[in-house]
Amino acid sequence: MRGAREAGAVLAAVMVTLPLAGTPASAGAPAAPRIRDVQGGGHVSPLAGRPVAGVTGVVTARDGTGFWMQDPAPDRDDATSEAVFVFDRTSARVAVGDAVRVDGRVGEYRAGPGAAAHLSRTEIDATAVAVTARGVPLPPPVVLGPGGRKAPPAVSPGPAHDVERRAFDVKRNAVDFYESLEGMRVRVVDAVAAGPSRWGEVPVLPAGGAGTRDRTARGGLLQRAGTPSPERVLLDDALAPLPAMNVGDRLPGANDGVLDYGRGDFRLLLTAAPRRQDGGLPRETARAQRPGELAIATLDLAGLHPDTPAERLLVLARDIAEGLAAPDLITIAGLQDNSGPADDGTTEADQSAAELITAISAVGGPAYDWRSIAPRDNADGGETGANPRLGFLFRTDRGLTFVDRPGAANAPVRAVPAGGGVRLSHSPGRVAPADPAWRETRKPVAGELTWRGRPLIVVAGQWYPAITDDQPAFGRHQPPARPSTARRDEQARVLAGFVNSVRAADRNAAVIVAGDLNEPGDGGPVKRLTGETGLRDLTGEVPEPRRYTSVAGGHARALDHILVSPPLAARRHETDIVHRTAEFADRAGERDPALVRIEAAP
Repeated sequence: MRGAREAGAVLAAVMVTLPLAGTPASAGAPAAPRIRDVQGGGHVSPLAGRPVAGVTGVVTARDGTGFWMQDPAPDRDDATSEAVFVFDRTSARVAVGDAVRVDGRVGEYRAGPGAAAHLSRTEIDATAVAVTARGVPLPPPVVLGPGGRKAPPAVSPGPAHDVERRAFDVKRNAVDFYESLEGMRVRVVDAVAAGPSRWGEVPVLPAGGAGTRDRTARGGLLQRAGTPSPERVLLDDALAPLPAMNVGDRLPGANDGVLDYGRGDFRLLLTAAPRRQDGGLPRETARAQRPGELAIATLDLAGLHPDTPAERLLVLARDIAEGLAAPDLITIAGLQDNSGPADDGTTEADQSAAELITAISAVGGPAYDWRSIAPRDNADGGETGANPRLGFLFRTDRGLTFVDRPGAANAPVRAVPAGGGVRLSHSPGRVAPADPAWRETRKPVAGELTWRGRPLIVVAGQWYPAITDDQPAFGRHQPPARPSTARRDEQARVLAGFVNSVRAADRNAAVIVAGDLNEPGDGGPVKRLTGETGLRDLTGEVPEPRRYTSVAGGHARALDHILVSPPLAARRHETDIVHRTAEFADRAGERDPALVRIEAAP
């Protein structure tokens, strides 16, 4: 987070005034309420929209828009926060450790895209701030986790509800638990990183993760059934810099901050830079495929184009040549056009691909070729002008050959019966590119190949992501709505129709669907695709503590998949997820690649 409120924001545009039920908004407030009276025992202040005078506290932290203050004499009610943020337009020269008295108006502030679904933050819009003492000791912080206050195991249990209209329960409801600490000094002791640094944030587990269930084999945190782990704490660099951290790195000792809310999550804003202790997490390397195996992988190129920095290009090349041991076939996502983000009408990506292929050779890898289809300009979503697309990288030295019948951006590929088998009308060809399911999304690309003379049909996919149209896990509405799931379900339906058309022409067809499906294997859209087609998700065979390709917000999930038809699944095979990207702050992409090695047919 880059501050409690974006610089230059106008308070009148963002403060939400919610009068106390049954009381006119203009009614007078108590003469000198305590901070706990301002916060109340709920998500919305009982004094919202009303003036307050003489609210006292000790300044615990400050940013460019105001300061946090906390009552040094708390009550015994865990449901009421003892701290509040003061939006200070008077530019009072207060410092941490000052005792202050504040006059102003209480409001509720919601920030960020989709703010209506976010929780609000209780604030006092100050009209007067008086310093009554300096150098006052700060109130002791609340310790989170073992040895202190532990978050409940459920985010917000029960039927669908609006947490702002439901009774507060800090013992059973993690959303309420963190709300009860809003603005207060909070401490994490011996924290361990559950995810890498990203956008000024580091997700951690207090006490080295003691007592936390569902850990990954490498020290992270598995996310089950789409539910985040309440004990995870998101550190934010709004007030002090954070070190670059990988999963398993530690912050030894006590680290203190103020608990804030923004962009759909509770955030601990540390007030001093912590010391990092390297956890020594290694980047994994896959074994090379044997002479009788075909190796297929997925890879996120994360916006590769000709102006990509040379260092990042070489990392991607080494990921392929060394980390993945140069697989035979790679379904790629995130390849941008030849002009990158320049919105100049360019859609071809031959130079982008050539840069990568040359770099693979330069680091000692084998010769690769590539295939894809240029999309219509700005029709496939992603960064404007960049025209990201899906496609294939394939080795040319191990008996793998691409069958060329090139299609076009708007030409749908069809399965064509051929001599007891099946071929594609276009190769590469796009799957149902005009279907509304793919609106503003990368269209799947199908390719026909032969391996040692045997036909193989491969589809590279990237389904609609979970973005701002999904409600936040720690938001106002519980359980949060996930409209993006419906988009992916429709995409699964369309792709299932294509796969079934191939299998109807040849029940023994060797079919592979691979890529970033943006759903875990137990998610409805992936289940729909496997259930309607008979495809088998080989990624689901990876042992659960290792089964993840994405680490976001401190939660590890398997969102990238390799699915195969029954004739391929029946062959001896080995599936792996090569953990060398998603857990690291210094990385060239976003996802860990999935990798399958399948033995040749006898």
